Amino acid sequence: MSKPVYRPDIDGLRAFAVTSVVLFHAGLPFIPSGFVGVDIFFVISGYLIGGIIFREVHHQEFSFANFYARRARRILPALVCVVSIICICGCVLLTQAELLELASSSSAALVGISNIKFFLRNDYFDSDSSLLPMLMTWSLGVEEQFYLLFPLLLLALKRLNNEKTELVLAVISVVSFLSSLILTTTHPAAAFYLLPPRA
Repeated sequence: MSKPVYRPDIDGLRAFAVTSVVLFHAGLPFIPSGFVGVDIFFVISGYLIGGIIFREVHHQEFSFANFYARRARRILPALVCVVSIICICGCVLLTQAELLELASSSSAALVGISNIKFFLRNDYFDSDSSLLPMLMTWSLGVEEQFYLLFPLLLLALKRLNNEKTELVLAVISVVSFLSSLILTTTHPAAAFYLLPPRA
């Protein structure tokens, strides 16, 4: 399989995404929302990593072991470092109840379900959400759940009917997008945190 080509335009999108998120968290009044930066990250990740999975499945080169080993090498060192530092600081700065909540959210982050935990327990848009140091890991949970299910879907489609793969993916994309539009109005937390409207 050919090596992916470097895309400077995607690096430009990454820069825009990072800048919007950083400026939002800096509290600048003219940046009312950094969420568009997270959305851009999802699109970039889906395009690049989803494309790799798609090509590997198509060429019968996909390996769960290799794929998840690559994901672990890319994600786990930084995640474990951040979680460790926050937990060490938490032991000094937090009350016992806050420390228990931190332990719970850290565990959820490490197993890729923090988006579900925060969907069930918190509202990202509450003022208190800025006091949850692991809240930033919700987007990683969405990604990891997607990359658990997407290869399984592609492998199942290839086995059942390879010619309909792109059509099925298009239908799923449209349904996901429509569910996002509907839930943004009716259940914004679900639209924000959960995989189906984010897929």
